[in-house]
Amino acid sequence: MNAAIRAVVRTSIAHNLEVAGIYRGYQGLIDGDIVEMQAHSVSNIIQRGGTILKSSRCEAFRTEEGRKKAYKQIKKHGLDGLVVIGGDGTFTGARVFSSEYPFPIVGVPGTIDNDLYGTDYTIGYDTALNTAMEAVDKIRDTADSHNRLFFVEVMGRDAGFIALNCGIAGGAEAVLVPESPTYIDDIIQKLDEGWKRKKSSSIIIVAEGDDQGGAFKVAEKVNKKFKQYNTRVVVLGHIQRGGSPSCFDRVLASRLGAGAVVALLEGLSNVMVGLVNQEIVHTSFTKATKHHQEIDKNLLDLVEILSV
Repeated sequence: MNAAIRAVVRTSIAHNLEVAGIYRGYQGLIDGDIVEMQAHSVSNIIQRGGTILKSSRCEAFRTEEGRKKAYKQIKKHGLDGLVVIGGDGTFTGARVFSSEYPFPIVGVPGTIDNDLYGTDYTIGYDTALNTAMEAVDKIRDTADSHNRLFFVEVMGRDAGFIALNCGIAGGAEAVLVPESPTYIDDIIQKLDEGWKRKKSSSIIIVAEGDDQGGAFKVAEKVNKKFKQYNTRVVVLGHIQRGGSPSCFDRVLASRLGAGAVVALLEGLSNVMVGLVNQEIVHTSFTKATKHHQEIDKNLLDLVEILSV
């Protein structure tokens, strides 16, 4: 998100606009935690993970009273437009707010799940994917050395983009995602075939939203019927959400942040700025949140082919 914040600030200044940062998201907007920002305010942050403006869930913004307080702060500080960075929750809040108050808001997609409709990629996805892949590479060394079966759980409560692409890049024997049902017997059959071919190790990538209940549940069910391997479970968890962003994410965030400012200058509101086929596009908050990007089912077939 820092690269996007940097782009918003410096693009605004380039267009002779005054720009302010709001700490802790909607909660900061309600509390009036708003500070003026200059070009130097965003120096030396593009390589840093996370966000210098911090992030916070805000139950108060879900209420009419909370949104009313937010609007009063907007008028008090003389704001003319708002750029919000986030996912479903952020954009839903922006959509509701825009329906109640005539105030321009443009969104920038920031979620590692990569499941928002209206953009090929979301900020943070590529970095999270590479973090998970690097972890799987390291786990593979241990698996090969000790004749082990590893179930590696990656983030993806509702979407399997990280799991699927990490599985292909990491040479996984199977990938379990929310978009496709998991059959324990099929996993056992695959493991048994590999065992008979004297396969010394196996790695199965599990998205946290898999319908069997995650890596620990899958491992437990497999172990009851297949005991040949020494089994381990690794949950990567929030390690995927941190770290220095990849080059791809820095460029993407810079383009989208700048695009959000341009969209406001063009009079657009209640839209998300996205990147589709390398072109900046605008999608309504309603579409972006209600129509999720779908995974490529051909990649699931590819996992099956390459795991032979």
